[in-house]
Amino acid sequence: MALVAEMAAWSATAFALLLFAAQIAAREVGYYIGRRHARSQQSRGDGVGAVVGAMLGLLAFVLALTLSFANARYAERRAGTLTEANAIGTAWLRAEVIDHPRSAEVAELLQEYARLRAAFVRADYGAAATTVVNDHTAALQSQIWGHVAALVRERTDPATVSLMSAVNETFDASTAERFALAFTLPPRLFWMLVGMALLAMAALGYQLGLRGNSLRILTALLTAMWTLVMVSILDLAAARVGTLRTSAVAYEWTREGFHGAFTIPPLPPRP
Repeated sequence: MALVAEMAAWSATAFALLLFAAQIAAREVGYYIGRRHARSQQSRGDGVGAVVGAMLGLLAFVLALTLSFANARYAERRAGTLTEANAIGTAWLRAEVIDHPRSAEVAELLQEYARLRAAFVRADYGAAATTVVNDHTAALQSQIWGHVAALVRERTDPATVSLMSAVNETFDASTAERFALAFTLPPRLFWMLVGMALLAMAALGYQLGLRGNSLRILTALLTAMWTLVMVSILDLAAARVGTLRTSAVAYEWTREGFHGAFTIPPLPPRP
């Protein structure tokens, strides 16, 4: 699966063409075997159509299930970015409310934290691209929590406890988002899908070979449809592969809110 992901990260088009060519080759092998059996009269093709139809139907069913699974993972990653960005914004607002040097430092560090989390979401495929960001994030979490712990020990009041809770929720959201980005399509499921597609195309070619009708254009269109769906599944399931990437716009919106002027308006005059 790692090799497939690396190939798709390098070029999704190349991966799609390779998958398309493999299915066409399986179909041609099946067609050749079917033509040989037809010439030698070893098989009349009784029941072959029913079996091929069942195989194609099962493949379509598995494709639908896998596509639903991949779409759920994509939606989970998108929701995770929004949850984490909102948690960072909430922690920053609570840090700004407290009049203390440590809370001001926490607010400054949270701005850098939002930038790092956006960089983590945008990182390309590969361990090297995310390791540096994860190390910086862990160091920044340690600094933030150190200031919060010192602040809570110095003054235990509802404001500082609320800040501690918000920072804890921010770190929990970061862990959840990291897990969502790391959890992709299981390799066994992907290879099962590819294997079923190759077997189904070989069986279809065998049936056409028995009948002596190649239908190469129509089967090529069918193969292109299968390929498009399978590449879309890989694109949706893999967080850092392909064109359907998780957007970091929620972090940018949160960072824009950091630059707003924080002023305390005067009380209206009493009548």
